[in-house]
Amino acid sequence: MREIRLYDTNTRSVRPLEPRDPGKVGIYACGPTVYARVHVGNARPFVVFSQLKRFLEHEGLEATLVANITDINDKIYDAARAAGRPSAELAEEMTARYLDDTGRLGLGRPDHEPLASESVDGIVDLISTLVEGGHAYEAGGDVYFRVRSLEGYGGLSGRDVDQMDQGEGVEGADRKEDPLDFALWKATKEGEDTTWDSPWGPGRPGWHIECSAMAEQYLGVDFDVHGGGIDLVFPHHENEAAQTLAGRGKPLARVWMHNGMLQLADAKMSKSVGNIRGLGEVLDQVGGPALVLYFSGGHYRQPIAFSDERLEEAVRSAARITEAGRRLGPGESPEELAPLRDAFFAALADDFNTARALAALYDWIREANRRDGEVGGSHLREMLDVLGLASLLEAGGDGPPAEAAELAERRDAARGARDWAEADRLRDELRAMGWEVRDGPQGPELVAAG
Repeated sequence: MREIRLYDTNTRSVRPLEPRDPGKVGIYACGPTVYARVHVGNARPFVVFSQLKRFLEHEGLEATLVANITDINDKIYDAARAAGRPSAELAEEMTARYLDDTGRLGLGRPDHEPLASESVDGIVDLISTLVEGGHAYEAGGDVYFRVRSLEGYGGLSGRDVDQMDQGEGVEGADRKEDPLDFALWKATKEGEDTTWDSPWGPGRPGWHIECSAMAEQYLGVDFDVHGGGIDLVFPHHENEAAQTLAGRGKPLARVWMHNGMLQLADAKMSKSVGNIRGLGEVLDQVGGPALVLYFSGGHYRQPIAFSDERLEEAVRSAARITEAGRRLGPGESPEELAPLRDAFFAALADDFNTARALAALYDWIREANRRDGEVGGSHLREMLDVLGLASLLEAGGDGPPAEAAELAERRDAARGARDWAEADRLRDELRAMGWEVRDGPQGPELVAAG
C-alpha cells in the first residue's frame, strides 16, 4: 500500500497518515448549520471528504466517514423567528433539502450523519465531565469552558490567547469569569421555542461541544482525520480540540485537515456576505458530475475561484471524459498506460492532490487516443470511480440513460412553451451528463457530447 500523507493544520506539516487502529481510518467532517438551504461552497467539504473516503478504501483501508448536521444553533432560532415558524420545523425542512441537494452530487452518503438534536445526552455527559474536572463552570443556567485552565490552548490556530475573540459578542459577558471563556450550555432565552433538560436547567448546547460529542460517539477519541473548512479553525475547531483534551485526557484527532473556501471577486462565498449561489441552483445549471469535477480541479487546501466560466470548463471536461469512455473498449487497459494510472494515485497519496491527479487522468486519455486499435478502459474507470465520477462513462454506452431521455423531453416541452430559459438550463444539464441535443427534422435527438 502507498504511504498516504496529509497536511495537518495543528503541526503545519504534511504527515504520514498513521491510523489509530491498523487498517481502519475514522474521518469526521463538520457539516452545515441548517437554517437555510446550503450554498455551493458548503458542498466543497462534502466532496473533499467523500472522495478521501473513496481513495482510502481503494488503498485497502476501512474508512468510516462521519459528517454531522447542526440543527441546534442560534442562527436557526433567528431564521425561524423571522419566518414565523417553529425552529424544529425549519431545521427539519432544511436538513431534508441539504440531504437532497448533496445526494445529487452522486458521491453517496457518509456512513453516519448525526443530528445535534439527537445527540444531547452525550453532549450533556461531556459537559458534566468538564465541570467535575474544573475545566467548566455553571453561571445563571449557562455553562462556560475555562479556557485558561488548559495549557496550550490556541495551538491549533496559532493564535495568542490574549488576542482572541470567541465571537460571542456581549452574550453572557456578565456571567463569564474571563471574556475568553466560551459557552458549552446556554440557558433558554426568551423567544427560543425548543429546549432540552440538563443538570443546569433547560437550555441547549453550544455549537462547539456538539461536534466534540458527536465525533466521539461514532469514532471515539484520538481518531484519524478531523476535517472542515479553513474558516472553522478558530474558534470552532480550536474549542473542539480543547474540550475533548480537557475532558478525556486525549486529543480529539490526529490530523486536522482543512479545505479552502470558494471565492467570488476576492471574497469567500458566505451567507453573511450575501454573495452566495445555492447548491441546488448550480446543480440545476451544470449537473452533479461537472460540479464534482470542478471541485476536483483545485487542491483542497487552496481557495478556488467560482464563476460561470469555470463551471462551463468543467462541463466541457466532463463531456470530453464521456467521449473518451465511449471510444474505449470494455477490457483491461494496456500496461504501457499503467504509469499514468499510478501517477494519478500517487498524487492522491501526496496530500490528496486531486488537481495533479486529474492532470494524470487527462494525460492517460490523450495517450489512449493516440494508440491504434481498441484500448481497454479499466484504468479510466478505476480513476474516475475514486473521484465519484464513474457515472460520466455511463453516458458513453449504447444509448442515453432514462434520466437523459426525460430531460430531453422536458427541454422539448419547454421549447414548445417558449420557455427559453428553462430549455437552455435543461440543455446545460444534459451537457453535464455527457449528452447533447440536436434538433433535426424528426425532432430532438440525443448524441454523446464530443
